[in-house]
Amino acid sequence: MQLNDRTAFGADLTRPEQLTGLVESVVKRFGGLDVLVNSAAVMLRTPLGETDASQWDDIMALNLRAPFLLSQAAAPHLRRARGVIVNIADLAAFETWPGYLPHGLSKAGVVYMTRALARVLAPEVRVAGIAPGTVLLPDNWSDADEERLRRTTPLQRTGTPADVTATVLFILDSDYLTGETIIVDGGRHVRA
Repeated sequence: MQLNDRTAFGADLTRPEQLTGLVESVVKRFGGLDVLVNSAAVMLRTPLGETDASQWDDIMALNLRAPFLLSQAAAPHLRRARGVIVNIADLAAFETWPGYLPHGLSKAGVVYMTRALARVLAPEVRVAGIAPGTVLLPDNWSDADEERLRRTTPLQRTGTPADVTATVLFILDSDYLTGETIIVDGGRHVRA
């Protein structure tokens, strides 16, 4: 495999029948699979009393079912390669966000899935997670909203995609780490 190969593979991750094909396409192109990063997700405002079954199903399909089914499809290939699965959860797995209940529930499920897959796939495959805090703000948030987040975050800034990427690389290099979800949130989870 060439390190500069930027081949893209398309699939609708909410359609289970496409997930095995996605994994097989990658394996066919590169001759194997070493790493699976489950990072696709949706975050919709869905407070109690305003959430319908369709919204629930859409959130769970992308945020929880897709990473589980992709991990299941990738597992035989990752076992052969002694590979790694990195699941992207969210700080919502550890905090209560009343406006985003299904999102938080789906991400708590990702944290559980990370622990469970680490147990089931060991010793051949390591599985770890990352729970980012604020990295990308919703489009409809104001500068004042962003400033409030900065002020209430111990490190006084929001995160960047590079903060998450650095943690992915740390996990890949840490061959004695499995079953853990690392919170990368500038300290928001420890604020008073």
